[in-house]
Amino acid sequence: MLAALAAKLRASMGILHKQDIQITARGLGEQWNDAILLGDDCAAIRDRDGYLLLAAEGMLPQLIETDPWFAGWCSVMVNVSDIYSMGGEPIAIVDTLWSQSPDSISELLAGMKAAAIAYQVPIVGGHTNCRSPYNALSVAILGRAQKLLTSFNAQPNDILLAAIDMRGQFHPDYPFWNAATTADPQRLRQNLSILPYLAKSELCDTAKDISMGGIIGTLLMLTETSNCGAILDLDRIPCPEHVPLERWLIAFPSYGFLLSIRPENVEAVQALFQAQNLVCAVVGEVQVGTEVILRSQGESTLFWDFSQQSLTGFSDQPVANLSK
Repeated sequence: MLAALAAKLRASMGILHKQDIQITARGLGEQWNDAILLGDDCAAIRDRDGYLLLAAEGMLPQLIETDPWFAGWCSVMVNVSDIYSMGGEPIAIVDTLWSQSPDSISELLAGMKAAAIAYQVPIVGGHTNCRSPYNALSVAILGRAQKLLTSFNAQPNDILLAAIDMRGQFHPDYPFWNAATTADPQRLRQNLSILPYLAKSELCDTAKDISMGGIIGTLLMLTETSNCGAILDLDRIPCPEHVPLERWLIAFPSYGFLLSIRPENVEAVQALFQAQNLVCAVVGEVQVGTEVILRSQGESTLFWDFSQQSLTGFSDQPVANLSK
């Protein structure tokens, strides 16, 4: 049963999309590694006594066509989440927008504007072409952090925490758990402010936002860049009532973070999220090695072995030559 679930999850679109990152890894892998580590949610660029954070996201063409307002909202939301996941705070956004006509993007722009107001991040420019044969949107964001939460610092014996806003519902057509669009904007910003506090207080130094690929895809990226393995306990993952676990494991929550925490800091970190009515649960443990193991109801199965197969390619672990 567990092995069959693992096989389905490995073939999910989110995991496959993460493997597409290898194209970039091969093209850029060694160009800037001495200055900027590739594989985090943002590029962290040293600047005076801290870091500038730079990230970008392209929106699914299907989402733009079928739910343009929500696509516009998400283009801002996912970039904001990337900044906070690294312990930063956003400064400004720029967009690149291609459309068939000015009228065809009115809802897309309305969604972007609503999210920019809710998260208090200005849209300061970009590029617009209203004579394109299709509609497309990408958004880039700039932020700043004093201290970083990164994907590279997970250590064996760390405890894995999943912090999620469960006060939402699934999009009817996509694996997006929406706990943002109808929430109080001040609460959204307060919830996100926990992340830079964790970095500044040194309660945590390792985090990723739960993105496409869900909690499992996010864990794979975290362990790959940290050169570790992990056990993920599926029975301990908080799941909304009446939502099948298989669907939840690959969901993209509007507020969801995976944290790797030293054991002595777990209770203090959980208390910060729980004080704002956010779920923060222990879901596993980081281990020595290259294997990510799924565990449920006394059964375990190997989900991924980085010594045999890379995910994004952002790792210095040797991968076996399987062509021999």
